[in-house]
Amino acid sequence: MNAESRCVAPALVRLSLLALTLPPVALAQGLGSGGYARPPEVISRLVEAPPPPDTSVSPRANWLVLTTREPMPGIDVVARPYEKLAGLRIDPQVHGPQLGARVIAIVLRSLADGTEKVVQVPAGHWSGPYWSADDRAFALLQADEGGSQLWIADPATAPPRRIDGVRLDPVLGQPLQWLPDQQRLLVKLVTKAQTPVRPRTPTGPQVQATQQGTKAQVRTYQDLLQDTFDELLFEHFATCQLAIVDAAGVVKPFGEPAMYDRVEASPDGTLLLAERVERPFSYVVPFNAFPRSVDVVDWNGKVVRAIAKLPLRDAVPIGGVTTGPRGIDWLPVAPHTLVWTEAQDRGDPKVEVPHRDHVMVLANCQGDAQLWFKTEHRAAGIGYGADGKLALATEMDRKTRRQRVHRYDASDPSRPGTVLYERSTQDAYGDPGQPISERLQDGRSLLRMRDGRVFLTGAGASEKGSRPFVDAWNLADNTKDRLFRAAEGRHETFVGFLDDAGSKMLVRSESPTEPPSLVVVERGSDTRKPLLDFPDPAAEFIRGIEKRLLRYQREDGVPLSGTLYLPQGHKTGVKYPTLVWAYPLEYNDASDAGQVRATPNRYLRLSGASHLFLLLHGYAVFDDAAMPIVGPVKTANDTFVQQVQMNARAAVKVLEEQGCVDCKRLAVSGHSYGAFMTANLLAHTDLFATGIARSGAYNRTLTPFGFQNEERTFWEAPEVYQAMSPFSHADKINEPILLIHGADDNNPGTFPMQSQRLFVAIKGHAGNARLCMLPHEAHGYRARESVLHCLAEMCAWLDTYCTGGG
Repeated sequence: MNAESRCVAPALVRLSLLALTLPPVALAQGLGSGGYARPPEVISRLVEAPPPPDTSVSPRANWLVLTTREPMPGIDVVARPYEKLAGLRIDPQVHGPQLGARVIAIVLRSLADGTEKVVQVPAGHWSGPYWSADDRAFALLQADEGGSQLWIADPATAPPRRIDGVRLDPVLGQPLQWLPDQQRLLVKLVTKAQTPVRPRTPTGPQVQATQQGTKAQVRTYQDLLQDTFDELLFEHFATCQLAIVDAAGVVKPFGEPAMYDRVEASPDGTLLLAERVERPFSYVVPFNAFPRSVDVVDWNGKVVRAIAKLPLRDAVPIGGVTTGPRGIDWLPVAPHTLVWTEAQDRGDPKVEVPHRDHVMVLANCQGDAQLWFKTEHRAAGIGYGADGKLALATEMDRKTRRQRVHRYDASDPSRPGTVLYERSTQDAYGDPGQPISERLQDGRSLLRMRDGRVFLTGAGASEKGSRPFVDAWNLADNTKDRLFRAAEGRHETFVGFLDDAGSKMLVRSESPTEPPSLVVVERGSDTRKPLLDFPDPAAEFIRGIEKRLLRYQREDGVPLSGTLYLPQGHKTGVKYPTLVWAYPLEYNDASDAGQVRATPNRYLRLSGASHLFLLLHGYAVFDDAAMPIVGPVKTANDTFVQQVQMNARAAVKVLEEQGCVDCKRLAVSGHSYGAFMTANLLAHTDLFATGIARSGAYNRTLTPFGFQNEERTFWEAPEVYQAMSPFSHADKINEPILLIHGADDNNPGTFPMQSQRLFVAIKGHAGNARLCMLPHEAHGYRARESVLHCLAEMCAWLDTYCTGGG
């Protein structure tokens, strides 16, 4: 054994010796047995440890809600039968989405005196609470056979009570909402129709046809409708009955059943905006691109005004939008006025026009819609102020990735707007933050305003890492006052205001050595009053893990950064085998690409299938190693391979300079586009001993109408698609690669076949690869057994080909 190996932690030495004598990946418990394997015990125990509760604050800040869930569902839950319909995965037994982790407990903690009340509900698959805006009541949904049960509770006095005979339909959109009076609920009921039964024999072939001269360039969606029976099933599960549930629990249906996706009451509560999915369906796009009718209806379900008849959207240009009205919604500061956007460039970003969008207003649902304002670039949303006047309108230029924010008067559309600022969306250092909203007593969600000021919260990216903040923005003179900034050496994020004046803020606070806690910060004071701690069951195992923010440059001068973690008990002079984890991102400007987006002051909380669990197995991890692809949107990918090579060389160089990383025992890894990057780096460099690629796409010809930010089709840039595809260079992948993929991946482009075909290609060229397909898993891994097995595979693979030297 050489001197370098003698310096490695004892447990790691033993694994290294074993790796030299055992067959590849035979180290983890259960690998090779045909069943689910488990990683080393310390990792298994922490994966299965109870997570901290989810927290949320009620609208009036009277209650802190603590929701405790099991760490993750079992494979028995994930493997429940489900239907793949128009981009949705529906559990037919519960008439809703697939089930996840169970809720174990819900606790209400008074923010006034700290007393706690346990919400008396059994463990199960719950969602909510859905609060009334006055904190008077909340609703809960429990997934159950035949639909979701509705429960309503008074947080102060009464435990939840089930509304008998009610089954809600959560398949399309939100299944319930409080009406403006905050006394009644608008709900979607499951209809009493029988679920169609699939015939034992097909009724005929699936037939599709194109239309000469009409382009329909769509991304590679999954879980689409396959035949006429799928159409019947989708229609069955998507069809619901609208109803009102009053304070006494009386249910009053109205109107006819339909495939309602979105239903919103007008601000004054007199009308409804109803968006219905309609036939004909499509086999090439998901349900959100199906034809739709958008109408204003009364409380009897009668159409008061037909707003739009939207056709099937299977021919929207790449990077474009649909033609006709889009984003139709109520103007929240008027009784029942509608606002929407209409493209002026046929929805095609390649068409040159002076104004891409018109924003239209229809006052009181009468007369003709009027032009409110025009946008030079694509309209990207409007935020409305609680003063009834302010409208902050954003437009975006996809080509240059620039954002422009205007101010308009929502109470007087005739008044011209003014530009407040323009910036690059990729400029993290110059990000002013996002406006903070609040719910009014009538349920409307509007931008919080006090004395003409809007409040902003942001990440506060800087060269030393992020320091989140809260600002008060005076729109009259465009000045800002900083109300809060994370304390030096801590990572503190704004949760919410606890009083109307905004003098008290609830903040989530943590440091590299202290797990997150909730604290109350008073404006103008650095004092932090503890409210609630979240102990970490992994604390004893991560204590001593060192975290280093590394800043460096690649050979063309583009600045880069990443976070190096060293395992517990690391010693000076010891060089550790290291995993480099990364995900490529596109940037127009090198200056933006080089900005630090890391959060070095955050506590290390391990969960799920995180690659950071490898720290507990003796490995160092270089996390979020910058992999920028710099250049214009149109052509950045022309040099994708060369740029990831430069990024990787720079990363290896800076790791070598640290003196604690063994650069002969480096592994590279990533998920999704990061897996695509991993395979490319193994094909085009010899920097890494091995790689682990999770749920990636490796043959870009299988995503011929674009991927990520690539807007050219395969036929427009075939040489780029081929050059970027590691499948095309499988004969050059001469380092061992572990491919892990969810066997039922539903992400556009990352078909399970992508990993299967790359594995066969490598095998056909006598390469060294292992393919692990996780049963019933989608793009992310949910089941406890799958997560444990994924980590077992990763540990064993690195023990064999990184620590052991291959």
